[in-house]
Amino acid sequence: MNVSRRIFLKNSGVAMIGMSTIPAFLQRAVASTPMPNKKKLIVLFQRGAADGLNIVVPFGEENYYRIRPTIAIPQPRQGGEGTAVDLDGFFGLHPSLAPLGPLFHKGQLAIVHAAGSPDTTRSHFDAQDFMESGTPGVKATEDGWLNRTVQGPHEENSSPFRAVAMGPNLPLTLRGPAPAIALADVKQFRVMSQSTAVQGGFEALYAQTVDNVLRGTGTETFEAIDMLRKADPARFQPEHGAAYPNGRVGQTLQQVAQLIKADIGMEVSFVDTGGWDNHVNEGGAQGQMSNLLRELGQGLAALHQDLGDRMEDIVVVTMSEFGRTAHENGNRGTDHGHANCMFVMGGPVKGGKVYGKWPGLGPGQLNEGRDLTLTTDFRSVLGEVISGHLGSDNLRTVFPGFENNPAKFPGLLKG
Repeated sequence: MNVSRRIFLKNSGVAMIGMSTIPAFLQRAVASTPMPNKKKLIVLFQRGAADGLNIVVPFGEENYYRIRPTIAIPQPRQGGEGTAVDLDGFFGLHPSLAPLGPLFHKGQLAIVHAAGSPDTTRSHFDAQDFMESGTPGVKATEDGWLNRTVQGPHEENSSPFRAVAMGPNLPLTLRGPAPAIALADVKQFRVMSQSTAVQGGFEALYAQTVDNVLRGTGTETFEAIDMLRKADPARFQPEHGAAYPNGRVGQTLQQVAQLIKADIGMEVSFVDTGGWDNHVNEGGAQGQMSNLLRELGQGLAALHQDLGDRMEDIVVVTMSEFGRTAHENGNRGTDHGHANCMFVMGGPVKGGKVYGKWPGLGPGQLNEGRDLTLTTDFRSVLGEVISGHLGSDNLRTVFPGFENNPAKFPGLLKG
């Protein structure tokens, strides 16, 4: 078997789970390679199709209250609890997202409404694949837009932690030729292989091969894994008074902050959240979705506070496979819809504004008579972040078949 360390890491999809301190030899190896991009992108995916109309509430439109008689979020009022958090006199945040209000008004948070995939499928699985591959309507795409983003001049000899998914498995968006790893929990440790060609995992492959290259640098990989397992990640404590919520989303975002503070060359990170498919008893200001939004809002606000000045080099983007129906259903929930909203947070962001053309919720304005109509393609949002923030000039490769014209970017970034 003739397998180099680099090819092995690339093709086997090794997932190293649990890390904190970095071995001295790995620090030297990273230091001897081209400097990693200090700009970072964090993508948070809301699986299940989040209800964008109750996340960013168009309280200035009467039709919103007409078509959602029991789950609509009340208009903002002075001192009122359980009401929308006023953003600009027309849009407001769900009250559970109140911690994000100050970030919006300080210009650190922007929102794009009526955004998403142009494909009209109502299948969770297809829509998620389209959003992760970056090729709406094309089921044959095997790699993801986030993997294609990190391909290029920084890829050779880059840190093995350059692209990280926070979870037990590598999602579609990070699959592809560029190396990427999955970290389920930095407090735990185990080694997995995501290649069916490697039976028995990493140790089995190592034992089977007599290749000198793998024996040499592969040994260092084992040393790194062993030291990561023994390291204490508790030394990366929240800073600046940040307090993360105790749920999975909050704790995952805290671990993203730990990886950033470790300064090991991570450039992109992908975070999954679930539970957004609220067909029944979605609730309004209180209820199922309110609970999800409370943890999300507190978690994002804590991340921003924790990282402090580091946020000047970081952009966070939220996305979901599609939105919900504009009309509530008979079960006080919503069904599968079309357009949604996206959050873009960070120091480089020109925040304090809700971007995108608002299509309206009146008769004749809804997609297929039932959904919020799409006016901004999600690839335009991501394209602006990838080119303007990460500095990539390869958008044709990242989003094949899509003309990502900078002149048509939403204008989300400063400068």
